[in-house]
Amino acid sequence: MKKKSLIDSYALLAYLKQESNYQKVEHLLSSKEAQLLMNDINIGETFYILARERGLDQADYFINAILPSLPITKIGNTLTEVIDAAKIKAQYPISYADCFVVATALREKAVVITGDPDFKQVEKMVEIDWL
Repeated sequence: MKKKSLIDSYALLAYLKQESNYQKVEHLLSSKEAQLLMNDINIGETFYILARERGLDQADYFINAILPSLPITKIGNTLTEVIDAAKIKAQYPISYADCFVVATALREKAVVITGDPDFKQVEKMVEIDWL
């Protein structure tokens, strides 16, 4: 059985921009040993960061051309799952989008792939593989 890994926007953006430690994400994307997951909320977060930094055309290119070519399973959210993320937000001072990473990792029993230091606050809740 493949190990489940959940990438957040920090990790995907590091890969897309070839920032430090992007090779770790690149390796996961080419690995046959890991099943990569990403929550729709975090895909949206990646989109708006790209739109803000590079413009809507580049963000649209990410959604329409790059993302479909990546071996990432997209995870949607029911109202119950939205509330699960909100409960995490009520307890921890991390962004709401990051709460979806945590909630999804818990639900899917997945390791979080990130370099975002905010996740240090939830290391006891989920396993984190740091970039």
